[in-house]
Amino acid sequence: MSLARQHIPVLGVDATPLKVDDLLEVLAGFVDDGTKRTVVGHNLHSVTLTHSDAGFRSVYEESDVVLLDGAPVLWLWSRTGNAVGPVMEYRLGSTDWLPSLGRVAGLKRMAVVGAGAEANALAVEKLRSIVPGATVAGLPGEGWNDDVETAAVRWLAEQQPQLVLLGLGMPLQESVLQRRLGTLPPAIYCTVGGAIEQLAGIQKLAPRWLGRLGLEWAWRLLLHPRRVAYRVFGEPWVLLWLLARRRLRRVS
Repeated sequence: MSLARQHIPVLGVDATPLKVDDLLEVLAGFVDDGTKRTVVGHNLHSVTLTHSDAGFRSVYEESDVVLLDGAPVLWLWSRTGNAVGPVMEYRLGSTDWLPSLGRVAGLKRMAVVGAGAEANALAVEKLRSIVPGATVAGLPGEGWNDDVETAAVRWLAEQQPQLVLLGLGMPLQESVLQRRLGTLPPAIYCTVGGAIEQLAGIQKLAPRWLGRLGLEWAWRLLLHPRRVAYRVFGEPWVLLWLLARRRLRRVS
């Protein structure tokens, strides 16, 4: 399985176009080699942070896999004229591949870090049903601070998971990887944002027909207007300004 990055010129970022089956094959390979790996995903929010935060950008540049997580990012990649890889009709978000983890060969130990205590516990139980026989441990992410982060590093060293779902929200989860990856035990670290609550059944998923139309943002805006409004109505303008500034610097 080739993990060559492909450039998305309009957005000025690179990504790893994979479908679910492709990603599962990649994860199985990572589990087999037992080294430290990271899996992240690009949406418009992460693209904005990539162009505005050097630390965040370094996490994405050094990650092993950068999924096409947002519908606009997928749409722009598919229209670059240089897109190579699987024909993708739908973005690959965390909730698209998490239910298929039972097909990852050799996966026996997982850890879930993030979300509230109830959501974390429910997600752990869900993953135990998805991957029968696997050991799944959970650590809620409420009140995250330096002390909690230090304790989480110790906890992961004790658990020795093969795969870690890090759902602290963007950009906190990426900041944790930037600060702590060097001291974390070998595992596959996947940033999954709010997918822990979705896996737990606490947060409703958008209907897939909305996703295929690129309208998941409308569903999230309806359910969580305060949390999502800025990303929908404000952040795209910030991104446009950042991209315009980047282009001007390149031509000057």
